[in-house]
Amino acid sequence: MDKLKHVIPTKEYEQQAIDYINEFYEYNSKINGVGGLYRFLDNYDGWLEKLEDDRKSILSEERAPSETYFLVRESDNRIVGMANIRLALNDRLKKRGGHIAYSIRPTERRKGYNKVNLYLALLCCQEHGIEQALLDCNKENLGSAKTMQALGGKLQKECYDDNEHCVFQYYVIDVNDSIEKNKDIYEAMISKEKNHS
Repeated sequence: MDKLKHVIPTKEYEQQAIDYINEFYEYNSKINGVGGLYRFLDNYDGWLEKLEDDRKSILSEERAPSETYFLVRESDNRIVGMANIRLALNDRLKKRGGHIAYSIRPTERRKGYNKVNLYLALLCCQEHGIEQALLDCNKENLGSAKTMQALGGKLQKECYDDNEHCVFQYYVIDVNDSIEKNKDIYEAMISKEKNHS
């Protein structure tokens, strides 16, 4: 597998980032874990400012501090995924969203990239002292559920969401335990040219 890394979004990635979101629209695929990028396709600089504000946010019922990363493939510097990591949870995020949201672009799925994406997100959680990471997904999204389970996610509950008209599953991952158990697998897949913190 090509080596991957989390990269803090910069101006350099503007066109790639727009192409990333447009691919989801082209494939009629749900967008997750992009830090609101789809709302800023005509104002990428504004999105970068939003991400900076997100990092500095104080937890409230309206806002939660978060980090957003591109998952970049080392061989061609292509954005193949994204991750949004909430460093603290308000009541709304405890009900839907959790600590980590992620996505892989439609044309790059089924290559194992999202497991690396989640592993990198767990490293970020560990750096910020998060010991138990909460994640959720639509029960029908088997790929996402399998990703969480592969990294040690334990199913906590299932709830029907009236707004989304579907059942959501809630998983918890013991961050330190998952990193320790999976480091021999995923460290070899991560670029050592670090830019994820």
